[in-house]
Amino acid sequence: MPGFPEDLKYTAEHEWVRTGNAGVVRVGITSYAAEQLGDIVYISLPEVGEAVAVGDAVGELESTKSVSDVFAPLPGVVSAVNSQLDEAPETVGNDPYGDGWLFELELDADADLDTLLDADGYAAETGA
Repeated sequence: MPGFPEDLKYTAEHEWVRTGNAGVVRVGITSYAAEQLGDIVYISLPEVGEAVAVGDAVGELESTKSVSDVFAPLPGVVSAVNSQLDEAPETVGNDPYGDGWLFELELDADADLDTLLDADGYAAETGA
């Protein structure tokens, strides 16, 4: 299994976080999670404007194997969702760190990126 991108932060629940500008982050699932799920056939994402807390279930990924929750990695307000996934949910598995992103969060002032794992920490967590 390839390594995990060094420029991202990770959760133990297999989400990744890419920092942006002005306190906005992009969220997706890791290649490890995508591989475990198999072929993703349906995606439910949070609503733009929805306030979320760390650990909130904010969506679901349905695959040919199972249904898995997507969790908020940080507190904030959903500022965008990847609407392309409505028509092409398989993009999450094919390009989890690129076009397969799930949603963006405008972070709360008290959001702390340092609570998340770095690539090495996530690799150790998954045994990858």
